[in-house]
Amino acid sequence: MSVVAAHLYRKGKKAKAVSLDEPIDCKGKSEFVWIGLFEPSKRELEQLEKNYGLHPLAIEDAFKANQIPKVDVYGDQLFVMTRTAHLEHDLIAYGETAIFVGKNFIISVRHGSARAHSELRAQLEAAPSLLGQGPDYVLHAILDFIVDGYLPIVETIEERVLVMEQSALDSFLSRADVKRIFGLRQELIRFKRIIGPMMEVCGRLVHLDTPCLDANARPYFQDVLDHVRRVDAMVNSLRDVLTSVFEVSNLLEQQRQGVITRQLAAWAAILAVPTAIAGIYGMNFENMPELKTQYGYFVIVGVIALLCTVLYLRFKRARWL
Repeated sequence: MSVVAAHLYRKGKKAKAVSLDEPIDCKGKSEFVWIGLFEPSKRELEQLEKNYGLHPLAIEDAFKANQIPKVDVYGDQLFVMTRTAHLEHDLIAYGETAIFVGKNFIISVRHGSARAHSELRAQLEAAPSLLGQGPDYVLHAILDFIVDGYLPIVETIEERVLVMEQSALDSFLSRADVKRIFGLRQELIRFKRIIGPMMEVCGRLVHLDTPCLDANARPYFQDVLDHVRRVDAMVNSLRDVLTSVFEVSNLLEQQRQGVITRQLAAWAAILAVPTAIAGIYGMNFENMPELKTQYGYFVIVGVIALLCTVLYLRFKRARWL
């Protein structure tokens, strides 16, 4: 069975377990059904469609995977599609949570999500005053739970980027490091494609006027929207940091190459002195001056040593060596 939990709540407290095969007649807003499904079959969703009057298009979207976050209104019911995310090494893996909201029921359908709602359900059951306010407050809790899962992803990537930034300052980035930088940047770009629609979902819920949403619940959805915006700002900042890490690495590499080039040029200039002098006296001519001078060899060696020393000191003073 794909049913994770299915219970009837009365005044914020768990009253009894319910079955998908039979509809539940709730009395007033103080009673509602909360059903949690994980990768249900088509037959199970069709059974829910029949018992709770769910729209066929919403059922079809809930059964399929890889839907973008959105909000659809079907009469007095609400259908919310969200995307979950979790980090696997340097890759962001995505899941999907579809939520049906009515006056007396809320149904969540998860696909590929690494975080179950069991902990969330336990927290809400421990606070009957909030749970007793109805399905719209449970919807807020689920959205807040999903969005809060985004923050550890960004913080973990941020810590890894800071390590890479320090590594770029200490030494050359390897080919693997460069590939990792571009890989993380691509993951953040894909993440942005999820965060944008999620902001639209939360923004619409803030202003949406429908019977299944209490007007007093709007500040709660505004709070979720603020959380999504915070994550969006962090992602934008992190993308800029990744770009700056690569640019700083390139600048430092160019600087190091410039230092090496200057050192090689300085030593080449110093070595050019004895090479030029030795080349002149190595020519095979009979009539050359100073060939038969008694101390000519020592004089030439001294001149070479003097010129090389002068050049060395000049390059040293110019910080080329």
